[in-house]
Amino acid sequence: MTVRATARTLAVCAAAVAVAATMSGCGRTVSGTAQPAGGGSSVNMNFDKLLRECEVVKEDDIAKATGAQSTNSAFNGAVCMWDLLGTPGGDGMATLNWYEMGSLPNEKQNNQRLGYTTVDINVQGRRALQVHRPNDPDSCGVMAPAADTGVIGWWVNYRAGSGHPDPCEGAQKLAELTLNLAR
Repeated sequence: MTVRATARTLAVCAAAVAVAATMSGCGRTVSGTAQPAGGGSSVNMNFDKLLRECEVVKEDDIAKATGAQSTNSAFNGAVCMWDLLGTPGGDGMATLNWYEMGSLPNEKQNNQRLGYTTVDINVQGRRALQVHRPNDPDSCGVMAPAADTGVIGWWVNYRAGSGHPDPCEGAQKLAELTLNLAR
């Protein structure tokens, strides 16, 4: 037998052993009951803490930060929204969002794509963004890195007109409160 034939025979044998080893795992029976991915007793399927981020800042503190006499929770879902009631110059709205996988560079890029003006600011010693819609002096957003992961954002919108507080001051105060409470 030549060296070349011996090498070929060894390669064929090695391939046969690999195929046999791979196939032997396919015929095994596993006892138990099939569960969907993420199922089982260790997962909380009640979703009772799903919207806890909407409670990170108390409604009284939202009112105080925005110059409102009171707030009313308007929507809790993908974002959290509050009506600002009794605000000088007319009522308004505050909105909180938290993007768990978000980043400031991504937020800045998206806001610029929308034609918004984005300015770097500092919130609680962290780089943050202050965002303005074009031709809308009655609203302002502030985005900051969340305490653990992602990005939080607050928007304050007042009805058009004069006499209301600065929406950027309100949005920044709300961002500061969120970061303080999350630490």
